[in-house]
Amino acid sequence: MYTGLFDLPWWGYIIVALVLTHITIASVTIFLHRHQAHRALELHPLPSHFFRFWLWLTTGMVTKEWAAIHRKHHAKCETAEDPHSPQTRGIRKVLLEGAELYRTEARNAETLARYGHGTPDDWLERRVYRHSVLGVSTMLVLDLVAFGPIGLTIWAVQMLWIPLWAAGVVNGIGHYWGYRNYDCADASRNIAPWGILIGGEELHNNHHSFASSAKLSAKWYEFDIGWMYIRILELLGLARAKKVIPVPKFGEAKSAPDFDTLQAIVTHRYDVMTRYVASLKRVCSDEIKRLKAAHGGRLDTRALKRWVLSGEDRNLADEQKRQLQGVVRQSPALSTVVTMREELAAIWARSNASREQLLAQLQDWVARAEQSGIEQLQEFALRLRRYAA
Repeated sequence: MYTGLFDLPWWGYIIVALVLTHITIASVTIFLHRHQAHRALELHPLPSHFFRFWLWLTTGMVTKEWAAIHRKHHAKCETAEDPHSPQTRGIRKVLLEGAELYRTEARNAETLARYGHGTPDDWLERRVYRHSVLGVSTMLVLDLVAFGPIGLTIWAVQMLWIPLWAAGVVNGIGHYWGYRNYDCADASRNIAPWGILIGGEELHNNHHSFASSAKLSAKWYEFDIGWMYIRILELLGLARAKKVIPVPKFGEAKSAPDFDTLQAIVTHRYDVMTRYVASLKRVCSDEIKRLKAAHGGRLDTRALKRWVLSGEDRNLADEQKRQLQGVVRQSPALSTVVTMREELAAIWARSNASREQLLAQLQDWVARAEQSGIEQLQEFALRLRRYAA
């Protein structure tokens, strides 16, 4: 019986399968995600074409389709038009049928036309790589020749790896469960601080907050193995990162915010909003406890706290929103926290305002925060005056 070109012990086949699937994960995160979809780095033609070729063999995915679907996910995140949001489609649907959601959206010509620009369109892409069945069939033959009958199992693992981990876990759990470094507008979560198994994609909240960053880790304890590979490619002259997550800098508190302060706050807006939420948690908790007692314990405190601090209301019915708004009006402190949060976020959302207008709004915001009588808000205003460009 033919046993393949390589006769390995049982653990050797496991290592081979893990190595082959890890190369696929690295190809997805470096080439498809960071290079093609977000233009976060430049790649030399040598690794770029290797990644294209390997993905054709191991996934059959078309670069234009993947990039277009992912860009649409960012543009329409957590809405009914998001191709794979567990917030609108349910976690079970995305986790178990993520690959089918991808295939359905790949047939949407409007998505490809609107979001698929700038992806490879050479002879190989048009004549070879668009034929997905040919690619994965070639991989099957190679696995059988190399490892004999066990090669069929290795091939099956390769075919299931991306649908399970990328289409299911990252797109599903990455928007449903985990921790958040940044209070961005969507529901993205960091699944784990050590991005190894899925190439760094575990750090999903970091990515959604800074989509154009080639590096997905942000905290000292986080590790992005995809970034490690990019740094190795940079040292070899085969890649160049264009952007990374900016690190906030602080100086002496200024008497009033100036243009440099404004620029620093806009640049680090996710850090600013995250710090706002953290700073006001205590005062909100105390007020919400008081209100709960006043309502006889009949109050959804988790939803109220989430809405007051971050504006999170995507899972609330209209009637629930009206009830929460009514409760907030009963508390001057909570009303102030909500109003100040909305006005702070509006500073970087007003694209049609001049720099002078935005600076005036920031200065007014800081002045009112310092006069609010809320100690935590006053301390946060001081922190704002310390942001440095």
